[in-house]
Amino acid sequence: MKASELKKGMIIKDGNDFFIVTEMEHRTPGNLRAIYQAIIKNILTGQTLNKRYSPTDSVDRADLESKKVQYLYRDHSGFHFMDMETYETLTISDEMVGSAKDYLKENLEVSLLYHEHRPVTIEMPVSVALKITESAPGAKGDTSGRAMKPAKLETGITVNVPLFIDEGETIMIDTRTGQYLGRA
Repeated sequence: MKASELKKGMIIKDGNDFFIVTEMEHRTPGNLRAIYQAIIKNILTGQTLNKRYSPTDSVDRADLESKKVQYLYRDHSGFHFMDMETYETLTISDEMVGSAKDYLKENLEVSLLYHEHRPVTIEMPVSVALKITESAPGAKGDTSGRAMKPAKLETGITVNVPLFIDEGETIMIDTRTGQYLGRA
């Protein structure tokens, strides 16, 4: 496919490595030709690269097979998932799970992407519902603009939520940005 068809979230193959496009920007500097500035992240190593493409450059889209799996638990050997078709248990390393670990809770269904029968990465749903375990009470009357406060979620991450959200509530979180979306 052409570089002009690249979009944020796509997985491409460059050599023997797989990269996910994290940022994509179309630039036309002055009276020069248009270029595509992409920030890509290596799925296996986590290394981030800046790549520049011309609109006619060819990019290999990764040919990945997707399987539905359910997250079970985490222990010293890694993250354990169950294949929804065969009920087989799979163990995935911490490196492969990456930042998705902040949004994984028991029984959550995700997609596991395979290349040549080998798991490569996890594809999370766009949003997940998580329960707030710790949060300071909101101050009354402090509603100018979008007043936010930190809240710790059941998976251990801390996100900013509006003042009216209380401890014990379940909220929706965007897995791409880590931002509060609303009540669940």
